[in-house]
Amino acid sequence: MDLPLAFVIEDDRNLSFAYAEAVEDAGYQTKIFRDGSEGLENLKASVPSLLVLDLNLPGVHGLDILKYVRADERFKNSRIIITTADDRTATTLYGQADIVLVKPIGYSQLRDLAARLGRKNISAQA
Repeated sequence: MDLPLAFVIEDDRNLSFAYAEAVEDAGYQTKIFRDGSEGLENLKASVPSLLVLDLNLPGVHGLDILKYVRADERFKNSRIIITTADDRTATTLYGQADIVLVKPIGYSQLRDLAARLGRKNISAQA
């Protein structure tokens, strides 16, 4: 059985590796992108089951990526976790993503949330 695909779009090298490892432990295969432009280009070619998306990215801002994903029907079953260090921005994004997390984000917190979203995604497709 193939594992569902997750994209981690996070420009901080250490965080991107930590997030990818947590998501992999939740049962996904992951691809890391550290630039918003690179992440967006790969979203045009692939539809991940899960997107872990930072907001303040070089190239293309995370909000622009979020708008792109929400406007494209191909992503209707994709789950989105937004990560941000700005708690005021976080409150404005509730309802636009499945989960909004304010940094710092714990490994087990992200792993458990990704696993829970994966189970929701499986039942939505069944």
